Amino acid sequence: MKKLLIIGGAVAGAAFLGKRLASGSRWKEVDFGRLVERMPEDAPPRWIFRNVSAIRDNTDRILELLESDDRAVTAS
Repeated sequence: MKKLLIIGGAVAGAAFLGKRLASGSRWKEVDFGRLVERMPEDAPPRWIFRNVSAIRDNTDRILELLESDDRAVTAS
């Protein structure tokens, strides 16, 4: 039980320290889109970034279709 509390405290301390360090870092200023574009064409992060963007676009289109269909049903 005592080991578990020590490990839990160490993990919580590391998480707090990581958050404090990250909040003051320059990562807030990084443009990840531009960073991904500089990667080679076959780099996995670039592939993932493109697919996530495509999924986001498809989701927006689906929502627009559903909203227009909902308006059509409500109007009739």
